[in-house]
Parts: sequence; C-alpha cells; structure tokens
Amino acid sequence: MAKDRLSWEEYFMKLAKTVARRGTCDRAYVGCVLVNEENRIVSTGYNGSIKGNPHCDEVGHTMRDGHCIATIHAEMNAILYCAKEGIATKNTICYVTHFPCLNCTKSLIQAGIKKIYYETAYRMDEYAVELLERNNISFEKIEISEDK
Repeated sequence: MAKDRLSWEEYFMKLAKTVARRGTCDRAYVGCVLVNEENRIVSTGYNGSIKGNPHCDEVGHTMRDGHCIATIHAEMNAILYCAKEGIATKNTICYVTHFPCLNCTKSLIQAGIKKIYYETAYRMDEYAVELLERNNISFEKIEISEDK
C-alpha cells in the first residue's frame, strides 16, 4: 500500500467530516456515512431541518429542554434516506463525527448497523453505550490526522 494512501477508516471519517459541513444547525456540525461490507457508501446524512422547512442557520433554533427540536440528526438522516429509497442498512458500518445520542444509537441498532466509528466523544450516554454492548455492536473512537 502506498504510504500516503488513506485506510478505509480514515477515508470514510474524512468523508463524514466533509458531509458535516453541509449541516444547517450550528449547535453541532455532525456528519454520518453508512458503508456496506464491500466498502461502498450506502448513504450520508448531516444535521438539518426537515425537507422544505426553514433551517436553524436561517431562522434560529427551536429549543426544548436544551435541545434543538427542529433538527434531524445526521445518523437519522442517513437511515431515513435508506428507508425512503428501499436501501438495506443491515450489516453496514457507521462513520460519524460525534458519538451518537441515545435516540440515534437506538435507531442504528434497529437498522442493523454492525459497527460504529466516531471521532468526538460528545455527550456519550451511558445507556447508549450499554445498549451497544448488549447488542454486540462494536464502537471505536478514531482520530484522523489532518496531514493526510
């Protein structure tokens, strides 16, 4: 392998970070890439409003209990695209810039994700970790060098 060639993990995490830049909720720019067993991208998602609705960066946040409720999380956007288009998510790998929240963790488990790579350990919910462990879904923090 060429010395400058990215590993699959580096490649997909860099893509997730690029996808995050499409986000429209400035509370957190999160990107998600779902990849199948052949290292092919199945779907991407970023934090943003429901299609056709105003974005947080245009009209501000709709806050409830300390959360912006207008935003659909990156992981959910990636899963929902697959649901809409009839694309299987079973046995895919999730590359996400931030550790998934509890609701996204539950959705990823239900969608059949087999592994999660994340870069930022943002608000890691203890129950989310317990659910991943209970369901034998591995999760790994990876840091990507900007040099490559």
